[in-house]
Amino acid sequence: MLRRIIHRLHTIIEKFDQPAAVPQAAELQMIWPKARLSSPPSLSVPEDYVMRLYKQGDETDFFSLMERAGYPNWSRVEFEPYLQKLLPDGFFFLFHRQTGDMTATAMALHNPSPLHPFGGTLSCVAVDPQHQGKGLGAVVSSLVLCRLIAAGYQNIYLCTDDWRLPAIKTYLKMGWEPLLFQDDMYERWQRVCAQLNWHFTPEAWSR
Repeated sequence: MLRRIIHRLHTIIEKFDQPAAVPQAAELQMIWPKARLSSPPSLSVPEDYVMRLYKQGDETDFFSLMERAGYPNWSRVEFEPYLQKLLPDGFFFLFHRQTGDMTATAMALHNPSPLHPFGGTLSCVAVDPQHQGKGLGAVVSSLVLCRLIAAGYQNIYLCTDDWRLPAIKTYLKMGWEPLLFQDDMYERWQRVCAQLNWHFTPEAWSR
């Protein structure tokens, strides 16, 4: 009996000795200002590229593009939830005319949340590293934004990571605004703006 009690005590102590799980930081979020819903950026597809919407059979090339762009381990299992949220005619690709290679992509998703009721998102923006620096990310992002606005969305947002600085700079140039939705966002966005040499103006951002 005594041995059982001692064993249980050791078990309890071991559980308390386990290191506490470190909570994962929330992604950064940006919103498209409601004041600019009537004036989204209109960007032309570069001459060397052609735009096409998603069709069945694109999955393998899409997964490969995501891998090249730094988003590994895409599969049908991971892809399916996105398809369920996808707006009709809301999945865009850019192909290189000369080679036929898939070079850029982005999705328009119906993605409401407590923070974004009736929200739509710009999601899965990716550009082949061999075709970066040509504004392709901005083009596919603009196509998605226009699709969401055409569908009637007024609460439009995106999620990203602190270290995706080139993408964040593209969004800032387009007119997206950082969303300070929790306490640590002020400091994180201040750091991001400093790294990008971008003016940190939280007082001017939409609330």
